Amino acid sequence: MLYKKADIITKNYDCIIIGSGLAGMTAANKLAKNGRSVLLLEAHNKLGGFATWFKRAKGNHVFDISLHGFPYGMKKTCRKYWNKEIADRIVQIHGVRFSNPMYDLETDFTKEDYIDKLVNYFKVPEKCVHAFFNDMENMNFYDNSKMTNGELFEKYFPGRKDVLRFLLEPIVYANGSNLEDPAITYAIVFSNFMKGGVYTYQGGTDHMINAMKEELIKNGVDIKMHSKIDKIIVENKKVIGVELKGQKIFSRSVLSNANIKSTILNMVGEEKFSHDFIEATKKIKLNTSSCQVYMGIKEGETLPRMKDLIFYSDDDEFSTELILSPKVGSQTFSLYYPDLRPELNNRFAIVSSSNARYEDWENLSEQEYEDKKQFLIDRALTALDKVIPEAREKIDFIDAATPLTVQKYTHHLKGASFGTKFEGLEISQNLHKNIEGLFHAGSVGIIMSGWLGAANYGVIQSHEIENYLT
Repeated sequence: MLYKKADIITKNYDCIIIGSGLAGMTAANKLAKNGRSVLLLEAHNKLGGFATWFKRAKGNHVFDISLHGFPYGMKKTCRKYWNKEIADRIVQIHGVRFSNPMYDLETDFTKEDYIDKLVNYFKVPEKCVHAFFNDMENMNFYDNSKMTNGELFEKYFPGRKDVLRFLLEPIVYANGSNLEDPAITYAIVFSNFMKGGVYTYQGGTDHMINAMKEELIKNGVDIKMHSKIDKIIVENKKVIGVELKGQKIFSRSVLSNANIKSTILNMVGEEKFSHDFIEATKKIKLNTSSCQVYMGIKEGETLPRMKDLIFYSDDDEFSTELILSPKVGSQTFSLYYPDLRPELNNRFAIVSSSNARYEDWENLSEQEYEDKKQFLIDRALTALDKVIPEAREKIDFIDAATPLTVQKYTHHLKGASFGTKFEGLEISQNLHKNIEGLFHAGSVGIIMSGWLGAANYGVIQSHEIENYLT
């Protein structure tokens, strides 16, 4: 059932899930299908976490925050853990374009096309290319390799900054990778995309999340929004429920879909854990944040059909540091055509995304903040002129989001769009070994970022909860 904001919850549950990102929602659905009683609590006024959307101009413009860009595996995951109707709406996009001072080319973002581009455009020896792909496909999380992304690319493509850009840049936008991160975190995400290209959801994020909400309710999940919990209740090293606006709600287990550091340090409290576990938690590095510029096209105006994703950059060379620069030399344009949302009367939309640091935004005055947002918008329009020259004059709505926006609506520490760095994964996986009945399924270790990783991690943790309850 769907609780109202003022409703008091009197039931006890097998599992309470804090946060309705795709990990939390998928875990809730899986547990409910197993016959478990589940309460899903969400602080925001709608489900989805970072998989969300908003409307402007009386609903004439709808903007997705993170719709474009998940692998084919999302289709299989949705069919298995949600339903066929949701899975059937996952469709392949019309390809990707890279436009930067090093090269300008298009790809369908499949293994076959990437191999062709590396061999015939970048002139990398075919044997080397196949060895690289073979290594990516066989790299195993449990091998515990210490190789970094930087070492990986130097091993196969020494000195080839253009190849590095071609291979790494889209993954940086997908999960915040850098050259110092473990190579396994790149290999898994890259290989997932190479299995079949890039996909999107026909109908938009709003349709998908509403379909998932209906499925959750049908399967018996209780949902309450506007519900930011006060704390997770732990007694004698065992979770017994949560406290919500002074009310205690009891459960046999709790799954947090919030940031792992927030979960441990704020929701539970340091005193409930061992000193070593808390020290390891404090050492977890948060991942980077992001900025977006939302551009709505006037009713009746059109855009030419082109690649759905455009990775654009003014930077002469690629580096993960430059991608984070407040100068916004690099950004990605997601193009939304009317066939995505036919009900909007032939409306087009464009969203520009750029990676960012929270620290570059947190201490600005109100005027400095507005000026910096305007700079972000101006940079997006300037770049847009170069990739879709006729678009600027067709825009009738434009606004921007920053790391502070991300923090406000998601409660992510420092607006971390991609959760934590890789060391967060071990803490997340071992949480229930420190507090009995307490589990976590947020975005941890950049292997788990993105829609597919989030949903699959929710499934993984639902199995852990099921074993515990059994």
